[in-house]
Amino acid sequence: MSLYLTRRIAKLPRRILAETAVELKLLSEKWKLLLAGLIFQYIHGLAARGVHYLHRPGPVLHDLGFLLLPELGKERGYVSEILFASIFVSFVLWTFSPFIFKNKRFYTVLIWRRVLAFLVMSQSLRIITFYSTQLPGPNYHCREGSPLARLPPPDNVLEVLLINFPRGTLFGCGDLIFSSHMIFTLVFVLTYQKYGSKNFIKVLGFVAAVIQSLLIIASRKHYSVDVVVAWYTVNLVVFFIDKKLSEMPDRSIKTSTLPVTAAKDGKTKEENHKLLNGNSHDSLDLRPRTQVNGKNMENGNDDQSGKDLNTP
Repeated sequence: MSLYLTRRIAKLPRRILAETAVELKLLSEKWKLLLAGLIFQYIHGLAARGVHYLHRPGPVLHDLGFLLLPELGKERGYVSEILFASIFVSFVLWTFSPFIFKNKRFYTVLIWRRVLAFLVMSQSLRIITFYSTQLPGPNYHCREGSPLARLPPPDNVLEVLLINFPRGTLFGCGDLIFSSHMIFTLVFVLTYQKYGSKNFIKVLGFVAAVIQSLLIIASRKHYSVDVVVAWYTVNLVVFFIDKKLSEMPDRSIKTSTLPVTAAKDGKTKEENHKLLNGNSHDSLDLRPRTQVNGKNMENGNDDQSGKDLNTP
């Protein structure tokens, strides 16, 4: 067992370097889309900070979830954050698993391109929604009497642009419909449902999403409507965008580790696409071969070869 682990560890640096080379080639083509998705994360944070200036505290609205679920209390609000952090970190680590494990099903660059597309569209709808109507926040720091419930007008533009990170993101008010935590949770869970390989993790992810929903309501961080709207909106966004994006290649059936070939090699876009999907016949000839007198012969030439060998 120790010898097996030693061999695996010895091969790890070479595997990481090989995967890095493949991912860098993909990154050189997709970096603009990835960068746009990352920049939009800041825009989303900026929008959430901006709506806090518009927030006006008031009585907590009547909510069915608040009636059914016992209140965790201000001192136990961290419980939902721990679960969310666990889901977030686990998903990020999984997306980088091709760098470590031999069996690969996806490319890290391509899966993050997909995830960011889901996030950007969901967050865009969220921004439109919470700016349309500002509800009085149910969270403890958003209620009447809390010094954080209202933000004074900013002294300068820089104060707004810096969004008071991370305190501004943790103690925001007004960005309610629909839950940002549930956007990330559902996008991650749905992505693993499609591209993950472990069925028990798929079930565990779904259960974690349900528990996360209940904890958010029990912590009074969101109204029930914020969570319910997130469930059907994110699912619809993922469904429609997934159909628009080109399908990712399944690396478990690939015979070549290189998804693309550089343009200087003379490959056309069509050839690169075939190679990306593991369909290139240039990289590996998979036709069955038959041995005749110690020589490998292609099936398509078996009959003719037999005639040639039997001819005096």
